Amino acid sequence: MLVHMSPLTEIILIASVTAVACALPGVFLVLRRVAMVSDAITHTVLLGIVLAFFVVRDITSPTLAIAAAAAGVATVALIELLHRTERIREDAAIGLVFPFLFSIAVILIARHAGNVHLDVDAVLLGELAFAPLDRYTLGDVDLGPRALWLMSGILLLSLLLLILFYKELKLATFDAALAAALGFAPAVLHYGLMSVVSLTAVGAFNAVGSVLVVALMVAPPAAAYLLTDRLSHMLVLSAAFGVLAAISGCLAAFALDASLAGAMAVVTGLIFGAAWVFAPERGLLAQALRHARQRQEFAQAMLLVHLLHHEATPQEAVECDPSHLNEHLRWDAAFTAQTLRRAEQRGLLVRQKDLIVLTESGRRLAAQTLGGEG
Repeated sequence: MLVHMSPLTEIILIASVTAVACALPGVFLVLRRVAMVSDAITHTVLLGIVLAFFVVRDITSPTLAIAAAAAGVATVALIELLHRTERIREDAAIGLVFPFLFSIAVILIARHAGNVHLDVDAVLLGELAFAPLDRYTLGDVDLGPRALWLMSGILLLSLLLLILFYKELKLATFDAALAAALGFAPAVLHYGLMSVVSLTAVGAFNAVGSVLVVALMVAPPAAAYLLTDRLSHMLVLSAAFGVLAAISGCLAAFALDASLAGAMAVVTGLIFGAAWVFAPERGLLAQALRHARQRQEFAQAMLLVHLLHHEATPQEAVECDPSHLNEHLRWDAAFTAQTLRRAEQRGLLVRQKDLIVLTESGRRLAAQTLGGEG
């Protein structure tokens, strides 16, 4: 190569470029709720490769890549055809189409291409460690791994198409009806997107395998979706998470002497898991805190209403006695004490001798609560 790099550096570069190339179209798959179409495409492209090989009899022919991409688009078309009958849900249609087409490819390889290097296991699992061995040379000049050039070209094509059709893709993704009304042909955009997904899968699975392609297309965009509501930010975050998974996964795999693709897939899962738990708005922790806060606010409102109802009544001495509140409100003693303490800290009530008395702000809030209920 013009600039000499170590095999580890080349592997990390290939993995990073592949991760970004997969994550960008994956964002739109996640937003359109068809993420598992990527799983179907990464399997059924094998049928296109096999059929094209029977025609050209050359495993290195670019015709194989074209046929593989066409097989991916055909997979999407068949899924859409079944789904539009309204008798089969989309997830069931995916589960019907891709095992059928993939099984045909496996049978054809076993029956008619047993002596050819069309390895189903290699397609599924890939092997990044061998990617630097397949070099692209120009004369006597070593230009680096062929996979790096291929995935860089696919990434640049994806970026170009994304820039050119960003507004159209955004509109068709979030409001297909409006896109159709404005003449943007959402069906054409959909199949164009699936063509990019197919092309990316074809380029990537030889190096990283279809299992990792699915992980990179789904996990980084899904994690980004939990962190932002803006499409532009989601695209950037997805790419960043993909690169993080590539670098961390490769380093972990070399340190543990484990599968590169497996380690990267695990890291994508860990990234998504972290976002799922700690995302500021949609994370499990944020939801738990929000639920606890809403529960406490509701409890305080009910406490204030209870006190307001029994204010200046013959039952006030009993109903507004803090030692009996948990019995009247049917709360446990610890929760009652916590609710009283927080309401007192907010200045909604005060303690007077053996009674709890509403302040003016507490009385107003109780009245507003009753008004809202009415």
